[in-house]
Amino acid sequence: MNTHADPQPVPTAIDPVAANPALGYRSRIGRRLALVGLLTAFLFVSFMVDITNGPGNFSLKIVFDTLLDARAHGVKLEVVVWDYRLPVAVTAILVGAMLGAAGAEMQTILNNPLAEPFTLGVSSAASFGAALAIVTGMSVIPNIGPLIVTINAFFFALGTCALLLLASRLRGAGADTMVLFGIAIFFTFNALLAMMQYAASEDELSRIVFWMMGSLSRASWEKIQLGALLLALILPFCMLRSWQLTALRMGEETARSMGVDVGRLRIELLICISLLAATAVSFVGTVGFVGLVGPHIARMLVGEDQRFFLPLSAIVGALVLSIASIVSKTVTPGVLYPIGIVTALIGVPVFVSLILSTRKEKLR
Repeated sequence: MNTHADPQPVPTAIDPVAANPALGYRSRIGRRLALVGLLTAFLFVSFMVDITNGPGNFSLKIVFDTLLDARAHGVKLEVVVWDYRLPVAVTAILVGAMLGAAGAEMQTILNNPLAEPFTLGVSSAASFGAALAIVTGMSVIPNIGPLIVTINAFFFALGTCALLLLASRLRGAGADTMVLFGIAIFFTFNALLAMMQYAASEDELSRIVFWMMGSLSRASWEKIQLGALLLALILPFCMLRSWQLTALRMGEETARSMGVDVGRLRIELLICISLLAATAVSFVGTVGFVGLVGPHIARMLVGEDQRFFLPLSAIVGALVLSIASIVSKTVTPGVLYPIGIVTALIGVPVFVSLILSTRKEKLR
């Protein structure tokens, strides 16, 4: 008779997430929604700090009172807050969101994480259009008055994107063809811009250089309304195609096998990118790195799922430009630095750190 009992199996801990894929999916969705909410809260804090900074030392309470009631502390505070600080802070958020969203979609349709809204020569075309207005007074729309520089920059940027659309319709044209065509456009308009600068007077040259550096000082409520309307139309349009865009990031062949019309999708997205980039650059001039860094940070946080990647790219882009707006006013009291200089100084170290962190992950 065997007096020794058979050994009982040792119970092992079961990971509930691994055992229930639906639970793991809901957990990931919850974390991503929490990240979107957290960064939105950071954006609101940055927005409030941006409003409280600028010429004149006014406390947060006084500024907040003026926001609630424009005449709460007199006409001076009303003008400072409602006509100067608030439009600049809102424009920083809108332009940052436009560049972040445009950068995310540019990286998606080109399947290139180094792409940004200005990769295909949009900024150089807009700069040439602005320089043409400053030096010669020529305008795409005659008798436009003080909006001549903004209108020229917008239509030249939009025209460049129309050329890219035509290039994308060529037989056998893919992402590589669009990039090469964009490089040709970039160098062409850079040469034309150099000609404008060479022919410009000292005053005209300083205006061109200042415009190319990017500035939020041209903010106005009319531009804010136009930018808000554009975002309200384009972001939902892109979100409705989120699964197609996610499939496209897996490769063109994979997307086609899943029923995605890649050619049509690329044209639709290029039109959206064109409108966003052209509007942003016509509002504030050339602002680099926002459309590159924003999507990179969003991708590190939520991956390639376009349901979260696209809105988070817009939020991060808005946050980067809002912080840059604060820095441009606080580095040297009484001096407002061009926003393009600040975004470059912020964007370069952030971008380098992203590259290094990505390399470390690949080496593991």
